[in-house]
Amino acid sequence: MPLFNLSIAKEKQLIIRMKRMGISENDLRETYVRASGPGGQKINKTSSCVLLRHEPSGISVKCQDSRSRSLNRFIARRRLLDLIEKERCGFIEEEKKRIDKIRRQKRRRSRRAKAKMLDEKRMRSSKKQTRAPIKAHSIEKE
Repeated sequence: MPLFNLSIAKEKQLIIRMKRMGISENDLRETYVRASGPGGQKINKTSSCVLLRHEPSGISVKCQDSRSRSLNRFIARRRLLDLIEKERCGFIEEEKKRIDKIRRQKRRRSRRAKAKMLDEKRMRSSKKQTRAPIKAHSIEKE
């Protein structure tokens, strides 16, 4: 019997991934809350938003991507597995490195670096000014 009303192949992939990571359904606490945002009366009356919490790690995920509760349950489990995998496998370190790199790129230049950059710009400018503009030659009829 399908758990999420999706294709059997997708459910099998999710179950295999959960087993591979050592996570069982007993480790998860699932609650349903009313979704918020645009959607009219239907979204305000049904509890289609899924709040999924992995008890051993304390990681929680909230999903309201779809109007269907079963699809939201499936998506929440996938997101939770992604977060747990990132935490366990060290993808967080790579993410920190990427953020630090962006921070370094956005940081103000030192006075010396700024002066060097401006000198190079002046040199390029003077080089371009020495070039003569292209003149159109008119050919006169003989």
